[in-house]
Amino acid sequence: MENSEERVYIDAIQNGDPAPYAFIVNAYQHMAYTIAIRILRNAEDAEDVSQESFIKAYQQIKQFQGKSKFSTWLYTIVYRTAISKLKENRIDTLSISDAINENYTLDSSAPQLEQLRLNEEQTYVKQAIQKLPQTEAVVITLFYLNENSINEIKEITGLSSAVIKIRLFRARKKLERELKGFL
Repeated sequence: MENSEERVYIDAIQNGDPAPYAFIVNAYQHMAYTIAIRILRNAEDAEDVSQESFIKAYQQIKQFQGKSKFSTWLYTIVYRTAISKLKENRIDTLSISDAINENYTLDSSAPQLEQLRLNEEQTYVKQAIQKLPQTEAVVITLFYLNENSINEIKEITGLSSAVIKIRLFRARKKLERELKGFL
């Protein structure tokens, strides 16, 4: 969602029109779920946290002042809600064999074998990310998949820039080792 369009929606919502919030939810629901699943490693809890986060964001949207990107503000809510849920549950995370529903679009003109190879690569990458410690999984997801800057990740997670860079470095090394034979 481009910033000017997003700003129009946010202004309308802040002025009491709830209808544009559906566009906000549609634009950010996938990444909100992805952040939650990286922390909670449980699909049902991640869905609950995503929904709860969108409700919290809607209830608090008048407090959004536009000092950062809306997505950064929203993902901070998702991150904190997921961490709270994790502390609340204190349950072991799901095993790697449990499936995660993440949508990837493939070029339909690509040969069928190429699509199968891409699906297989995506599955291995998802599994490798799931094996990372929670904070590293979140940081790598925000940095590479969502293309957030270090400062945005700092704002979302509350971690220092140095810690984020260390976690990114460690996560990259672990992913490299994990995926070495495959990719």
